[in-house]
Amino acid sequence: MRKTVLVTGGSGEIGSAICKKFADNGYDIIITYNANAQRAENFLATLPAGNHSAFHAPNTDAEKITALEVFVKEKYGKLDVLVNNAGITTPVPHENLDGLTDEWIDRIMQTNFRGSFAMARAFRELLEKSTEDTGLIVNISSIAGIFGIGSNIAYCASKAALDSMTRSLARALAPKIRVVSVSPGFVEGEYTATMNPEFLKAQKEHTPLGRFALGEDVANAVFSVATQLTFSTGNIITVDGGRLLK
Repeated sequence: MRKTVLVTGGSGEIGSAICKKFADNGYDIIITYNANAQRAENFLATLPAGNHSAFHAPNTDAEKITALEVFVKEKYGKLDVLVNNAGITTPVPHENLDGLTDEWIDRIMQTNFRGSFAMARAFRELLEKSTEDTGLIVNISSIAGIFGIGSNIAYCASKAALDSMTRSLARALAPKIRVVSVSPGFVEGEYTATMNPEFLKAQKEHTPLGRFALGEDVANAVFSVATQLTFSTGNIITVDGGRLLK
């Protein structure tokens, strides 16, 4: 029986790399999207043949998540891997306390933390039916949750909350479901393209391996958790080129 992976925000930069890695290895792919249906469908068309699906389900919309759960249950009958990849942020200097509005704090925490919990809650039953020995939840976090340096204070806090949730759920859902955080540093691509080149240069100089992660680096880590690190749960796995060392 083919295995299934659901990736929230699956047509984005990191999400698409994760989906491609799993699809290249024979998984059926389910992606969610928030607004851009065409991008999601176009991306699925680039994957190797499989029983792939795109579904409109922002992780902050309880009704959409319920509809997604029903859809996956009826079409696939089970789920092997859930990747909580969807996330949002906005750049606000940490010293600018007034610049980080209550609205943005709420949006960030609702998507990055609450939405990931909602997906885990909704898909617990289907993950327990995994064709693997155990189902798996991978939360795409960030070293910002450890380091306290990131696009804004709320973003850092949301990723710290996500890592704490990973540990709590790993205890609560064992032994039927494993839960792991994969935590990148800067990821080269759409996001870094908008940032100050001098700032990025300084960040690379403080990264022992001398470069930023690529989407493929994150995808390789997630796939390894699913297929190789099968006795790991509750872990925070960094993909940062050693950035936390400096």
